Amino acid sequence: MSTSKPGLKKSVTTGAGIRQAFLKFYESKQHKILPSASLVPEDPTVLLTIAGMLPFKPIFLGQRKSPVDRATTSQKCIRTNDIENVGRTARHHTFFEMLGNFSFGDYFKEQAVAWAWELSTDVFKLAPKNLVVSVFREDDDAYAIWRDQVGVPEKRIIRMDEEDNFWTSGPTGPCGPCSEIYYDFHPELGDDDIDLEDDTRFIEFYNLVFMQYNRDADGNLTPLDAQNIDTGMGLERMAQILQQKPNNYETDLIFPIIQTAADIAKVDYFKQDDAAKVSLKVIGDHVRSVVHMISDGITASNVGRGYILRRLIRRVVRHGRLLGIEGAFINDVAESAIALCESAYPDLRERETVIKTELEREEAQFLKTLERGEKLLAEILQRKPKQISGDEAFELYDTFGFPLELTQEVAEENGITVDVNGFEAAMAAQRERSKSAHETIDLMAQGSLAQLGIDSTDFLGYTDATSQATVKAILANGETVDTAEAGTDVQLVLDKTPFYAESGGQIGDRGYLSGDALVVRIEDVQKDNGLFIHIGRVERGTLTVGDSVSAQIDRACRRRAQANHSATHLLQAALKKLVDDGISQAGSLVSFDRLRFDFNCPRALTADEVQQVEAQVNTWIAEAHSAHIEVMAIDAAKAKGAVAMFGEKYGDEVRVIDFPGVSMELCGGTHVGNTAEIGVFKIIAEAGIAAGVRRIEAVAGPAVLEYLNVRDQIVKDLGDRFKAKPEELVDRITNLQTELKTTQKTVDGLKAELALLKSDQLLDQAATVGDFQVLVANMGEVDADSLKTAAERLLQKLGDGAVVLGSIPAEGKVSLVAAFSKPVMEKGLKAGKFIGGIAKITGGGGGGRPNFAQAGGRDATKLPEALDVAKSQLEEALG
Repeated sequence: MSTSKPGLKKSVTTGAGIRQAFLKFYESKQHKILPSASLVPEDPTVLLTIAGMLPFKPIFLGQRKSPVDRATTSQKCIRTNDIENVGRTARHHTFFEMLGNFSFGDYFKEQAVAWAWELSTDVFKLAPKNLVVSVFREDDDAYAIWRDQVGVPEKRIIRMDEEDNFWTSGPTGPCGPCSEIYYDFHPELGDDDIDLEDDTRFIEFYNLVFMQYNRDADGNLTPLDAQNIDTGMGLERMAQILQQKPNNYETDLIFPIIQTAADIAKVDYFKQDDAAKVSLKVIGDHVRSVVHMISDGITASNVGRGYILRRLIRRVVRHGRLLGIEGAFINDVAESAIALCESAYPDLRERETVIKTELEREEAQFLKTLERGEKLLAEILQRKPKQISGDEAFELYDTFGFPLELTQEVAEENGITVDVNGFEAAMAAQRERSKSAHETIDLMAQGSLAQLGIDSTDFLGYTDATSQATVKAILANGETVDTAEAGTDVQLVLDKTPFYAESGGQIGDRGYLSGDALVVRIEDVQKDNGLFIHIGRVERGTLTVGDSVSAQIDRACRRRAQANHSATHLLQAALKKLVDDGISQAGSLVSFDRLRFDFNCPRALTADEVQQVEAQVNTWIAEAHSAHIEVMAIDAAKAKGAVAMFGEKYGDEVRVIDFPGVSMELCGGTHVGNTAEIGVFKIIAEAGIAAGVRRIEAVAGPAVLEYLNVRDQIVKDLGDRFKAKPEELVDRITNLQTELKTTQKTVDGLKAELALLKSDQLLDQAATVGDFQVLVANMGEVDADSLKTAAERLLQKLGDGAVVLGSIPAEGKVSLVAAFSKPVMEKGLKAGKFIGGIAKITGGGGGGRPNFAQAGGRDATKLPEALDVAKSQLEEALG
């Protein structure tokens, strides 16, 4: 059956047709069609390209001049902040395409609004009666354009607040109001009291951002000299609208991938229950994500964007298992995704071998441990705990490769939680245990370097971000080599370097080495006996000992590390000033995205003290204290009152970092030149980690905005879900918890009453076996607690005898219970051992006391067989 709307060519309703129509329309309006940027962004503040405008952010911020006045793109994007909603809602995805048109100081509101309407109604043939627009509450200009020039009825122009319709690039900088176009699936409901948050009726498909102001530190708005336009139209959402589908997943952009997965699982998507459909949708969405991520050069790992890739792949594999798919299958689904997208993204087919090799390797690695991990997790869940412990979650992660998020996901499906704090503690302990082994390996490698007579590395990084250097040695797979080809993981030594090596709590720099046709990505730098070991991968060309290379650090990462390191110094000074002058450091971590400071203190800080410490640090930042950095004799430094950092080794001469009147410490790390460069400081946690040792975790600089954005989104999501303002959320959730507890008590009571009524009806089924009454029965869907109550009541009414009951409380779950009287036990029967053996028939286990025991299983189809065996064994033992 055709999905075309009257008057709209079928080709324009397809995903490819929509993409092409959008780009061609704006090309006709003198926009330059630009290709999609990589999913690996230039912006160091984000891991992945999360929005269509991200590649143009430096232009909008005035950091770079645009080569064109107008541009249009179809930008591939990845977002994982709503990953738990993927497949469960109509339009949440990890991978999506954002169609956009952009003006860099050229046209503004009138043209942007007129063209958006023309595109929607003339090209995509959307009926005006199905369209509603929103504007910022104070944007009278946009309101007037929509009403007077476009002709939208006033009732279908909705004014909205800043949180919905005002775009900002941060606390300061370019910003402006937004206007959005929504599709109304039910215009027959009328124009009165339109609620755009009703996502059963409305879907936002086009967002127009009018970048017209600059916001200063005091919040004042002044008009920009060059006003910009940034828009975004969700390709998947427009496909849902034009193809008249109930959700984005059933459009031609995704459904062919889902169909491939369904064929492999030998199921009909449209006949599946909600859980199976979710699994198929997750596979369809995630496979789109991973093929594009690998194509753009991302490889699976345990950190950063590599971790996101690994997590998505493992979710695909697990949801395949939930559908009954055994063995490897992801590459068959990936082929469907590549074939579907290659016309728009030909690099997918060009890098097909790379994509499939990476997917095959990751899938095989996960499958090796998944079955054992699933078995352990099932055993944990069988005990019906209220929470999976931190040690159990860590064992699943460390031994079986289960990411914490996967354990949390399975736990949530079973209505329980995971002790995340306990998991983190176990993870920290594992790091400490592995530290010595890691150092032994490194020392062996460095020892082989030392045998080559290599001198110590000359560190230039305090003053230089780039330098020319000579490659003195290369290690691959722990062995010294003369050359390393592209794709090889290496450790190498240079005669001089701008890269900071991990020490004093600060992690090593990242960056690149380059030469003629050579690129080496440096991910970490370690130091031992004066040698700087650069750890990375040869990305292009051939690396050879003796090569002259250009070494360049990632300046953005360095600035973030400097901000966090200097903030750590200010934090210690604030703690000494406001909490206890005797506080001393017990450890620290300075990374690109956060800082951690451990200190000796016999008590927890109060909430007021934490707030005061944070405020004091931010006051020093705002006061713009310049750093005075000096190298001097250690005795002179101590005489001046410089504080030594924990765990640092000092020579006769030391480096003193002095923010006069605030902090003075001995430190070999990199720092800001002025506290104002830190920007802002935020404490995110304060806790005890050992007797008399506390830990503060914090973020500084750009990481604060990222932290606040995540939490702001969480608050918004909670507000949307609970239909409450942020200030009302606590009361709203408290009331819901109270209502839930009351309701649960009522339900539990009714379940217990029902179980007792059912149990009374079973008395007639009791059989006389020798001197005993034996009752073995299936109680249907009764829960485990009610099954226990029923067994105890039946045994009490039967007198001397044995009761074995089974039930299926939920899909894929079996509950069993055995209750024996004292004379039965005297016959040698023990309830715990007996029911444990019966439970094995259903793929489970259990046990308990000699007179009473419970067990469970996973295969509900085996329950009748298990009960028959129980009855036969009781008759044989008691007859």
